[in-house]
Amino acid sequence: MKNNKPIYKSKLFKLLIIILVILGIIVSVFVLSIKVHPPLVDYKITKNIYRKEISPNVYICKDSWLKKNKYGLWEMYLKGSAFELGVKNGILSSELIEQQEAIFLENINEMVPSKMYLNVLKYFILWFNRNIDEHIPLEFQKEIYGVSLHASDKFNYIGPAYHRMLNYHAAHDIGHTLQNMNLVGCTAFEVSGDKSEDSTILIGKNMDFSSGDDFAENKIIAFYEPDSGHKFCTITWGGMIGVISGMNDKGLVVTLNAAKSKIPTSTGTPVSILARMILQYASNIDEAYAIANKMQIFVSESFLISSSVDKKTVVIEKSTDNIGLFETGSNQLILTNHYQGEKLKNTEINIQSLKEGASLYRWERTAELLNKCKKHNVESFALILRDQKGKNNKDIGMGNEKSINQLIAHHSVIFKPEKLQIWVSSNPYQLGAYISYNLNDIFGKHVNVLDDLYDSSLTIKEDAFLKSPEFKKYKEYKIKTKMLKYYMSNDNVMNISDKEINYYRNLNPNYYYTYYVIGEYYRLKNDKINAIKNYNIALNKEIPRTIDRKQILDAKKKANEDITL
Repeated sequence: MKNNKPIYKSKLFKLLIIILVILGIIVSVFVLSIKVHPPLVDYKITKNIYRKEISPNVYICKDSWLKKNKYGLWEMYLKGSAFELGVKNGILSSELIEQQEAIFLENINEMVPSKMYLNVLKYFILWFNRNIDEHIPLEFQKEIYGVSLHASDKFNYIGPAYHRMLNYHAAHDIGHTLQNMNLVGCTAFEVSGDKSEDSTILIGKNMDFSSGDDFAENKIIAFYEPDSGHKFCTITWGGMIGVISGMNDKGLVVTLNAAKSKIPTSTGTPVSILARMILQYASNIDEAYAIANKMQIFVSESFLISSSVDKKTVVIEKSTDNIGLFETGSNQLILTNHYQGEKLKNTEINIQSLKEGASLYRWERTAELLNKCKKHNVESFALILRDQKGKNNKDIGMGNEKSINQLIAHHSVIFKPEKLQIWVSSNPYQLGAYISYNLNDIFGKHVNVLDDLYDSSLTIKEDAFLKSPEFKKYKEYKIKTKMLKYYMSNDNVMNISDKEINYYRNLNPNYYYTYYVIGEYYRLKNDKINAIKNYNIALNKEIPRTIDRKQILDAKKKANEDITL
């Protein structure tokens, strides 16, 4: 039995090699303290800055504050210079930062089986990330440093807080490269003109990043009023000052969609920091492009940029060595995880991504849904963002990467930039209610911390799926899958009964991975006939990527070989 490890372990090994890059960054940053020093700041700013709790889950810090609304979303308002923004952020959200860091490290520890791999990669990562501070503008170094002053000392065994915070922003980019491993698969789309109910620009975005449900539990809607640049709103988490999805007071929207990347060999500006630069300092598409053009990044990324000034939406497509601007010239735009512009769409890695990944399928499914409706509004966009079906409404199983709604989203968001309106999903995923905020109201007048920031009259109600038996099954399916894989990886398949396997099958019967796991169960029990039967069922389901199909074919081949021996 010891020589009969599950096939998925070979895939896991490849995943671990890349995950270890992240872990290597985290564990080895203490050495970076020799070279990377905190920026020079005016510590006088920190005097007389403290947090006061004025009611449960409502905190103030001078002219800034943090509170939790009735939908479970944290709302944070920050005002000041770069360092001051960071200090106030750190003071107000210190518990959230600690929780987020603990969850991040726990996820890494679950994925990495041995410290031996860390030791092998440790010094390589030191070289790889040795110049990260040179690629982050000074003002954002100061802001990150301000946050780090209030980070927990529980994790000092990894490295000084400032170095951890810097490298967590870089780790986010490494995570983007893992989109080949089914960890990133975002979908965004836009309509305007006669495709929009009120003729204005409308944007929808699912931020799909499989970092675990706990990581998305305490999302923060942060409203920034910096001393320089534009006021803006971004959906983020504790300790993250970069931008993933956001809009500024000029009606400029920025969202990120990963493109397939080679494994990076040197560092650059984290894409979330570049997005932050655009959101804070650009008021139109030309200014956004100029900022993107001057910065060097180390992963491939698509930046959806929508401008109320220009009254159009484009995509800035940027790789490590090229940049292009894509626009459809029509009243509709769809963005998944591949390049579409002339400069980058014919690159070898993009063509490979189209052939082997799920990006094109999701693009086509999004087009189907957009074309079903003559005119769209926020409610119809919410329905698309929540859609779990495959093309032609085929049931492809819950959690499939080919779905627009993969049930892994950190957040889902809808923008109306010309009206400075934004809708943000509440937990879980994009299933909870979408809460509406108006930046005119928030930035245009003094807001009392005890007042509701959102407009309750514009709330989009929670998805009915959230209360359905199917959602209950999905939650149980995730738990059972993890349990079965644990048993199989430890050669404990005899502890699993056929009755349990049949129960497991019915939790998510249209998902290919269900049958792959069952096939592995039977293979490890030396029941090759039933193993092959389930592999064949999996192969006839909607499989997201070529690498997933190959995994099943390899398992089936091995089972066949065992039969003939």
